[in-house]
Amino acid sequence: MSVFHRVKASDLLAPAELEQVRHASDVLGTLCVLHAWAVIAGAMALTAWQWWLAPVSLVLIGGRQLGLAILMHDAAHGVLTRTRWLNEFLGQWLCGYPVGAELVAYRNYHLKHHRSTQQPDDPDLELSRHFPITRASFRRKVIRDLTGQTGYQQRKSSILGAIRRKQWAMLAGWAATNAVILTACIASGFWWLYPLLWLAPLLTWYQVITRIRNIAEHAIVPDNDDPYRNARTTLTNPLVRAILAPYWVNYHVEHHLLFWVPCYRLPLMHRLLAANGTTARMEVRRGYLGVLKAATSRPPGSGGAEGGRGQRRRNVMVEGEAAAGLSA
Repeated sequence: MSVFHRVKASDLLAPAELEQVRHASDVLGTLCVLHAWAVIAGAMALTAWQWWLAPVSLVLIGGRQLGLAILMHDAAHGVLTRTRWLNEFLGQWLCGYPVGAELVAYRNYHLKHHRSTQQPDDPDLELSRHFPITRASFRRKVIRDLTGQTGYQQRKSSILGAIRRKQWAMLAGWAATNAVILTACIASGFWWLYPLLWLAPLLTWYQVITRIRNIAEHAIVPDNDDPYRNARTTLTNPLVRAILAPYWVNYHVEHHLLFWVPCYRLPLMHRLLAANGTTARMEVRRGYLGVLKAATSRPPGSGGAEGGRGQRRRNVMVEGEAAAGLSA
């Protein structure tokens, strides 16, 4: 296994500062999950009130579906809440299963990413190593996302894989949580909200913003062997964060430096690191647009294209795994 330099917590923050950022909270973790579902319910109610607002609701819900995957990610690290059983329950039943992910399987996968970030044995390396790409290639990928091709391939792969591995609990959990969502829509008198504003965002907008987030986090980073620069923190305004980077996932270098810090304490950690000068040596960018421009800067015809039909199909499958939350 590849080994790269790791940073000690004491090299980053003083003991008193570490105490400020390290503690998980049952209240804050639960409120984050409830907030995600409140936004989803509110966005559905918005469209039930005025159907022409469906595109706005789709974007809002897709962002919160990503938010659920991000909160499951915190639960995978055991830091969504302080109480263990609550962490597992929220991460599995209210975050993971509804969007088609399984907490324990994701935890086993994801911790390998933290052990070998951007190294040859990093299971997420496939998501970043091909960048920069051409703008045409990026455009094709986004079209696949928006037309549901990425989401469909991922869901099909996930379901067939679970059947082959006899992961009946995962399939039952996904079916049960989605049945609850469908039942709630039917009970409200708007059954069509489930396909239009749960399945459609999951298969389309969720895929787009997951792709953008994956690019921002690890693509074209300055140094794969430097823990301060083999991930990227992207600073942006509250509106963009609400749509593209819910629940402070944009503080990605901070997360990799101290992965036991809960997501709701990452902004404080960033401020503390900025105060002691550490952010000066970190890969920190302002705005997603600049990162996307750099990640799509390969000139046309310079090589590194997606290849033939078989290669494109494999790309869709890999991208689909990322869309399930199998990254961060």
